[in-house]
Amino acid sequence: MRFIKKMRKQITVEEAIKKGHLIVNAPVFIVIIGCPAFAMYLSVQYSIPSWGIGAGFLIGFLFAWLIWSFMITKWRIWAFENVRNVHELKKRAIQEKLIWNDGNIFEKTEIRTAKDKIKLKILEKKFEQKDKFREDYSLPPKTEIYHSKVDCYVNLIVSILIIGVGIYLFSKGGIKLYILSIITIGIGIYSTIKELRKVLDTKPILIIDSKGIQTKNLAFKNWSTIKSEEVVQEGFGNSAKAYLTFYYDEDKFEQTAIDSLNITQRELENIIRTYRIRNNKNNR
Repeated sequence: MRFIKKMRKQITVEEAIKKGHLIVNAPVFIVIIGCPAFAMYLSVQYSIPSWGIGAGFLIGFLFAWLIWSFMITKWRIWAFENVRNVHELKKRAIQEKLIWNDGNIFEKTEIRTAKDKIKLKILEKKFEQKDKFREDYSLPPKTEIYHSKVDCYVNLIVSILIIGVGIYLFSKGGIKLYILSIITIGIGIYSTIKELRKVLDTKPILIIDSKGIQTKNLAFKNWSTIKSEEVVQEGFGNSAKAYLTFYYDEDKFEQTAIDSLNITQRELENIIRTYRIRNNKNNR
């Protein structure tokens, strides 16, 4: 029985990403954790040399990478064969850490047979067509997006705690602690003021409707003057940041950070696509 069967019905990007995590990332995670854990078990039960634990980590890493290199090619072929919007799929797969950017040195470690390479070459033709999206009829005529109050209050509490730590260090005395406490209190005060401004700010950061987009720093722009609007993610891991970006008035660029807003990347992508569709329908 073949590992992956070609499906007659096209599947969504979300379904493809979930399956990617299941058949690619899940086995990788199990192996990279399981091998060292097994080595530790052998060390405790059978007193194997301490270097055996280090070998367990190394073997786990190498075996996990081998699994990823083989399985990611199988998933890539299956996903791009069965998903209509291949541009969105590729973007999501990179964001979800399933695949690497084109040309990345790690992408070159994917194991592809001659048959796999032929299939992938054929699938490249799908990227010649634009993605096709549907309007989300549940969205209101206009959407206003604000700072996430939950995030603001959590960050505010943390900032106040930092000030408290600084005061505690100051009370202990000593030149080094005085210097450390002043730095800590300064960071806490700066963060507190920053979060208080967000809490007290009642104006929307983004306003989007079928006519155009308005941001905190940019006056309303009609869809006719906007192009290449998208939600992008920069960086990796905990340092990754998400932005709404677009060009307007031909060559001017706008970028708005969205991590602190009361909306997810997926939700914002759906919003800008829907209002772009509505604008196109209204101007036919």
